[in-house]
Amino acid sequence: MSQGLIALILFGTLIILFLLKVPIAFSLILSSLFVMVLTGTGLQMVPKRLFTACDSFSFMAVPFFLLAGSLMSQGGISERLCTFINSIFGRFPGGLGIVAIIACAFFAAISGSGAATTAAIGGMMIPEMVKHGYDRNFSAATSASGGCIGTIIPPSIPFVTYGVLTGCSVSTLFMAGFVPGILMALCLCAAVVFVSMKEGYRDSYKASGKEIWASFKRAFLALLMPVIVLGGIYAGLFTPTEAAVVAVVYGFIVGVFVYKNINFKLLMKILKDGAVSTAQIMILICAASLFGYVLTANRIPDMIAKSVLGLSSNKIVILLLINVLLLVVGTFMDTTAALIILVPIFFPIIQEIGVNPIHFGMIICTNLAVGQLTPPFGCNLFVACGVANVGLESISKKVVPFLVALIVCVLLVTYIEPISLFLPKLLGAKL
Repeated sequence: MSQGLIALILFGTLIILFLLKVPIAFSLILSSLFVMVLTGTGLQMVPKRLFTACDSFSFMAVPFFLLAGSLMSQGGISERLCTFINSIFGRFPGGLGIVAIIACAFFAAISGSGAATTAAIGGMMIPEMVKHGYDRNFSAATSASGGCIGTIIPPSIPFVTYGVLTGCSVSTLFMAGFVPGILMALCLCAAVVFVSMKEGYRDSYKASGKEIWASFKRAFLALLMPVIVLGGIYAGLFTPTEAAVVAVVYGFIVGVFVYKNINFKLLMKILKDGAVSTAQIMILICAASLFGYVLTANRIPDMIAKSVLGLSSNKIVILLLINVLLLVVGTFMDTTAALIILVPIFFPIIQEIGVNPIHFGMIICTNLAVGQLTPPFGCNLFVACGVANVGLESISKKVVPFLVALIVCVLLVTYIEPISLFLPKLLGAKL
């Protein structure tokens, strides 16, 4: 059986299962098993493959960062962050929208998850924006788009996944994510201002210097957490996985003993939700790993690489084609699953055309972050819809300006390499 036919059967089966609304993880496993049976591949290695996919020290960071995000969200951190940022930016056109985006950027440096960021900040900012006259759908779209920053500004769960897949240093990826994450926040703020000026959204709140200082003191422990976690990584005090544990301990102490917002009952709920979220991600990782094995075993990535390089040898054109494919895939596939499937396909291509692996990590993660905002499977959209109690169709219309802003950000990250590599080089990281 030819490689082309195997690839057609594999991806065709996967798409059919998606259309039948089979969960992504099971779609990946079933399509993989189908091709393995057709090609005569032994099935005895399947359980081992599923297990070893998660048998990684780096992947231990995933549940801890998710748990840290929940502790900080339920412990009153998000409320203090929003109040402090509102004291500074609330006076501008679309001020509360800007506050939502910037609060998402800060919370991204705590949670590492787009959905967690959307839920934590959206739960605070959507009702507040609606109360001040903002359209409910626009308010929900703002928080959903801000949640995309959660996968870019470190710590980032997709960066951990990409690092494990490629052998790139997770610490270096964290360094590289700062500038693209800040650029993404600026692009989204520009979209908020554009829409707000058009719709007449303007807030009258102007905090005094005394109020700004008071809100800063209330938010000080929240602002200190990213400094402790990321500063410890870059100073070599602990690894990203150990940093995730430090974040959990810090969030627990602040939420339970300092702010006293977390009681035993709420703590049990946080632990339960964290376990469920971790299980969902790990099942996806296992399933996507098996799918990736089938791709690699049948040399499909090599075939695709040769086909793409046969279309053009121009680096700009190839990166544009990869961006288009990533944006399309991101609309219907989870970020983690997409990374595990696509990285083995694209990695030979970017090595052939001379793209730095750290730079490509930023390209693929920013592209897939956009997918969290695109219907029909954008997870941030679903979270925002639930928080705001609005329909998917109505919020989808309001995300268009934010999607345009994010695509501009993707193109800048793709074609201006220093955006990704400036900070790692400055900090002396090996590239």
